[in-house]
This record gives sequence, C-alpha cells and structure tokens, in this order.
Amino acid sequence: MDLDDTFEEGHMHLALGELDEAAALYRRCVEMDPKFFDGWHALGMAEMKLGHYPAAIAAGERAVALRPNDQLGWSSLSLFYVRNDQIKEAEAAGAKARILSWGGKVVKDDGTRPLDGLIKP
Repeated sequence: MDLDDTFEEGHMHLALGELDEAAALYRRCVEMDPKFFDGWHALGMAEMKLGHYPAAIAAGERAVALRPNDQLGWSSLSLFYVRNDQIKEAEAAGAKARILSWGGKVVKDDGTRPLDGLIKP
C-alpha cells in the first residue's frame, strides 16, 4: 500500500473510532516518509485521543519542525501540551499559532527565527 492509501485508511479507522489502528497507520506513513507533515499531525491527533500525550507531543513537535509557519500545527501542539499539563509550553505554542493567524512568521524567509527568546515555554 502506498503513502496516500495508508493515510486514507488511517482516516477511515479514525472516523470509525478505531484509534489504535489509525495511529498505527499514521505511524507507518511517517516511517514511509519522515517529512510527511500531515502524517505527523494526524499521528499526534490520534495519540492525543488515545491519551498518549507524550507521544502526541513528540509527533506535534516533528510536525512544526517540518512546517514552522503552520498555524494548525502550533495550535494542535498547544492542545497536546495542555492535555499533558504542560501549561507554559502550551501557552508558548499557542502564542506562535496566534502570531501566525495575524500574518506573522515563526521562521522568516531568510531562516531567522524572530520569536526565539521572546516566547519561551
């Protein structure tokens, strides 16, 4: 099964409430392509729904590392941190999501990170 089919099958299992199966398929996706943002994001969501908060955080951190200017990635990571009672980290991730929603950037086109040092967990 190719990446797209595996990802879609993961969605089917997620929709049916079969969270362990969904997480396993999303995990397979990121094994096939470690740079697959949507796979990392979906894996984080599935792990969160399973109550595996550290695993959700790890997947969310991989997602935002791949797309540091993705508002949904930072919003989801904030939620994962909240569920794991890491409030300062959640607030920092949420602030980045908010800045992105205003049109700002976490990483500029030249690779600089203007928020580093300003928003800390």
